[in-house]
Amino acid sequence: MQCNVGAGLLAKRQEAPRVSSRIHRCLYCLRMPRSTHNNNESDPMMHAQLLSQRSTVFDHADPYAVSGYVNQHVGNHCILMPRAGQPLASLNHRKFASLDLCRISYGGSVRVTSGALETIYHLQVLLRGNCLWRGHAQEHYFAPGELLLINPDDPVDLTYSDDCEKFILKVPASLLESVCNEQRWRYPGQGVRFLENRYQLNELEGFVNLLAMICQEAEATEQIPRVQEHYAQIIVSKMLSLMKTNVSRLEIGSQTATFEAIADYIARNLKHDIDSEELARQASMSLRSLYGLFERNASTTPKNYIRQKRLERVNACLSDPTCIVRNVTEVAMDYGFLHLGRFSDSYRKQFGELPSDTLKRRH
Repeated sequence: MQCNVGAGLLAKRQEAPRVSSRIHRCLYCLRMPRSTHNNNESDPMMHAQLLSQRSTVFDHADPYAVSGYVNQHVGNHCILMPRAGQPLASLNHRKFASLDLCRISYGGSVRVTSGALETIYHLQVLLRGNCLWRGHAQEHYFAPGELLLINPDDPVDLTYSDDCEKFILKVPASLLESVCNEQRWRYPGQGVRFLENRYQLNELEGFVNLLAMICQEAEATEQIPRVQEHYAQIIVSKMLSLMKTNVSRLEIGSQTATFEAIADYIARNLKHDIDSEELARQASMSLRSLYGLFERNASTTPKNYIRQKRLERVNACLSDPTCIVRNVTEVAMDYGFLHLGRFSDSYRKQFGELPSDTLKRRH
């Protein structure tokens, strides 16, 4: 969706008087200094090609056309540019499995804002120029070789210098969850959160080379989906390993695993078929050990524990006025209760009333 403010500025650009244009340009220069970075051989970006001209989508194009394309493929945002001048933007883009790879330059000072990215993460590497980031009651000027990590619920407020160029990696939240499950790391109930937004690329061992390898593979003549999916999982695993997050990378089946880790797995899969055998496989333990773990920590069997937690989730949904519920049957079946008579009996034993009574009381 194109930002109306940006479109209005585009329409008015040629109407601005020359004196006003000079003043506006000066204001932007004061606010966003042009880069003085010296691209020398020690810069890790010199040794990595992050998308070549083979991936060009726009070259010397209208910045608002580029912004519209970014909105469709990389992330929702609005741009605000000075009325003065006619900057020409460039964009390289590749789809790579569930990732999006993007190299972008707006060709002029631009402010980029977004309320939140919602279901995606952005990893942004500054290649040239400067970028002012505002977030979490702080500001920072990013220089080439620095990396910005944006969580899905982080507001975006960035100001690019005239010569700013970035590489952006768009990562869907679903891929991070998939990697955590694949690695058998404990996935946080509220989702993965990167605890630090700023990194020096040369301090992330091997990461820039991995980015370059993915870009090279994305531009390969023969596209192999299975290979791309494998690389996507590798780079997300690397992100979770090198950067500070709220993910516990202890395996559920390790000796330090806790009952809470298994309970968290159950809580995230209440709508799926879970049985004792599945839990034992996930925890890499025998059924006997699993039953002993539940007896010590919950004084019940895994099957009864799962049923109890499903009933609690149904009760919470029926009680919450903000939860959209058409009828009790739909909610019960969502959580695997196929025999409605038994479900009602179990619900009444646990909460002292019928599920229909709970639903009526919230209105």
